[in-house]
Amino acid sequence: MSTTLNDQDREKMVAGLPEDQDMWTNKLRRKFYGKLPPEKLLPDRQPSYVSSWIYVFGILTVSALAVVAGSGAILAIEGPSWWHESSVGHFVNSLHLWSVELFFFFMIIHLWGKFFMASWRGKRALTWMTGMFAFLASVGTAFTGYVSQQNFDSQWISTQGKDGLNAAGVGAIFNVLNFGQMLMWHIVLLPVIVLIIVAIHVVMVRLRGVVHPFPPKNAKSYPADDMAWTGKYRRYDILKEGTIAMVVVVLLTLVFSIVFSSPDEKPITLQSWAKAAPIDFVTTASSELAGTSASAGYGYPYNNVPGSGQKIGPISLPSIFGVTIPVDPAQDFVLKPLATITNDSTLTNDLATYNSANSATQSKWLDNYTKAMDKATYANGQIQIASGNYGPVPYMMSDLLKLAQSGGLDSNLVAGGNFYGTNYTKPLLFLADGGYMAGLAQNQHLTGSQWGMMNETGNYPGQAWLWLYTFWYQISPFSSSGNADVLVWGLMILLSGVMIALPFIPGLRDIPRLVKVYRFIWRDYYREEEQVDLRK
Repeated sequence: MSTTLNDQDREKMVAGLPEDQDMWTNKLRRKFYGKLPPEKLLPDRQPSYVSSWIYVFGILTVSALAVVAGSGAILAIEGPSWWHESSVGHFVNSLHLWSVELFFFFMIIHLWGKFFMASWRGKRALTWMTGMFAFLASVGTAFTGYVSQQNFDSQWISTQGKDGLNAAGVGAIFNVLNFGQMLMWHIVLLPVIVLIIVAIHVVMVRLRGVVHPFPPKNAKSYPADDMAWTGKYRRYDILKEGTIAMVVVVLLTLVFSIVFSSPDEKPITLQSWAKAAPIDFVTTASSELAGTSASAGYGYPYNNVPGSGQKIGPISLPSIFGVTIPVDPAQDFVLKPLATITNDSTLTNDLATYNSANSATQSKWLDNYTKAMDKATYANGQIQIASGNYGPVPYMMSDLLKLAQSGGLDSNLVAGGNFYGTNYTKPLLFLADGGYMAGLAQNQHLTGSQWGMMNETGNYPGQAWLWLYTFWYQISPFSSSGNADVLVWGLMILLSGVMIALPFIPGLRDIPRLVKVYRFIWRDYYREEEQVDLRK
């Protein structure tokens, strides 16, 4: 006796018993099955026009995402320091890097292909929008990955990227200088968001189907964009195609990882800075104490400095949140660390002298000392400057230099009274105020004028998907504006909003129809249909 279910029996099983029709579970099952039955979720046939090369980039993107997630999971399990210390870990990191590069390469081609198809037609606006949201969420995920690397590139990107985020008000709750926070965003929250959006996007594609080509020339009848396809179909083995795509992505990732590896320029520390450029370190430290450094006058979210920060007209977005990451450079970078040195009576007396002096006297000492530092030399572990009225400042700076060269200042600023030593906000701000870090970045082609935000140390590809963001900093008026960060961020938010809402914007949504790139995408379909029309 046959046990095979026919369509009528299957529908009865889906519907369940009549008395269960009001159950939530029953309602959800019937609704899901009605909208997305198995033969639609995993079809054996696709419309004949789904034969263009552009369609493979969707499954390649999903395959690359799987490799990204797998390699990232291994790195997360082994811990953030593993890939810096182990050759195996470094190779896994290379797999992660190159799978990310392939992911963005495939995704961008996929999105452009869908744009020129006007794939939002036929009630498919949500399909387009989820694709755009997936791209933007992926950018955020990749960015947090770059600033979580704990190498020089991540240090530089985070110190430069903070300005744009702070100007937009985002830095108050999204601190790119806090390694622990960024790592959690990168390995937990953002990947979950990306995977959920991609899953919704794939379901929407299966639910609505693939958008029809624009009507061929001289077509007398043609199904509407939201109607079922009435033309020819072809065989389509989605699992076979997915397997082939996965094999291709894995092979490409392996080849790139073996041949090119991945960059890992060692991070700099206050200790390495103090040893390599002691005069720059002391000059910067004295500016922190004097309140003339970039950090001292930065404003929100670090400190309240009237008139500081970037604005859109009269609006200062950072001021909405106020001081959420309090930083007092004079106290945090100089005075408090010096106060931890308790076995030096001379320093203790000098700190007492400095702290008891009025602000005018302190300013005079520091101004004289800063000017003298222009001609200072370093020999035998000591800063040599001309005699002058500097008060206790020279001895204080000498001890701070020794503390930094011993590594004590790094641990002091990272710990900051917290149990977890993962917040590098203070040492990175201190490093960014000096010239040493900027000089290294210049040599690595990482500065803003060198499109640094999208570069990587060495000859490796960096964040090419950030080109549109970094592009605006190279042209007027942004390149010369003191409010460049907030203006560029505002522009990027506007452009992103336009791309997401594209299906609803008259004129813009008609561009694919006008430029006719779709003729190339669906050329085989049009060739066949128009030849049939000619024979008639």
